[in-house]
Amino acid sequence: MKVYKLLLGGIFALCMVSCQFTETMVMQEDGSGRMAIEMDMKEMMAFGAGMDSTLTKTDTIISFKQVFEAKKDSIAQLPIAEQNRLKKMENFMMKLFVDPDSNDMFLHIFTDFKKVKEANELMNGLGESSGFMPGVKVSSEEQQSDSEDFMGVSYSYEKNTFLRDAFIKDKARHQSQLDSLKSAEMFLSGTMYTLRYTFPKKIKRASIEDATYSADGKTIEVERSFLDYMKEPDILDLEVVLEK
Repeated sequence: MKVYKLLLGGIFALCMVSCQFTETMVMQEDGSGRMAIEMDMKEMMAFGAGMDSTLTKTDTIISFKQVFEAKKDSIAQLPIAEQNRLKKMENFMMKLFVDPDSNDMFLHIFTDFKKVKEANELMNGLGESSGFMPGVKVSSEEQQSDSEDFMGVSYSYEKNTFLRDAFIKDKARHQSQLDSLKSAEMFLSGTMYTLRYTFPKKIKRASIEDATYSADGKTIEVERSFLDYMKEPDILDLEVVLEK
């Protein structure tokens, strides 16, 4: 299906026109929960209205584990390190909703975790698995490029303290990606990246001063320019201390 190729070609291909990204987490009392990346691509659909008549109304949930099982022969040809990385994403799910009539397009990639550090590979799930999704054919060169991450995010939760740490893995590749984004800055100027985290206890304090909070004090929200985040991942580093 062409829609999968459109959606899973990589995060930057998705953002050639304005999209909105929301990273959500809901944590339970025992430290388990769900982490998700939500992409609202309504503006992208409106921008390309009439350009692709093959898009049909879609509302489906895709299991990464089932897809990987169906593609196990291809995966077996990858280096062991890449196989192991895909293995870490077996519990990921993707929800896709497309309605060409209303120009709605939403993509959610999510995973349930017992400990929040299990969600550390979530960002990689946006592009890493693209070559193994239904209807997507990716060359070996593209596969290698997708797997060479230039950014990462780690999460931890210990002793009532939650930490989100975004970092650059490869400075050269990071700069290369920034260079490739320069031509798209006009389209990306309205793209925002939002964190929305809900905790089982009231938040005592957080490291980002302009964060907003829910009425019950358990949900924190932070919004930054997507371009600024790509340039300086540290702007969404976050420490949240919960009440005991």
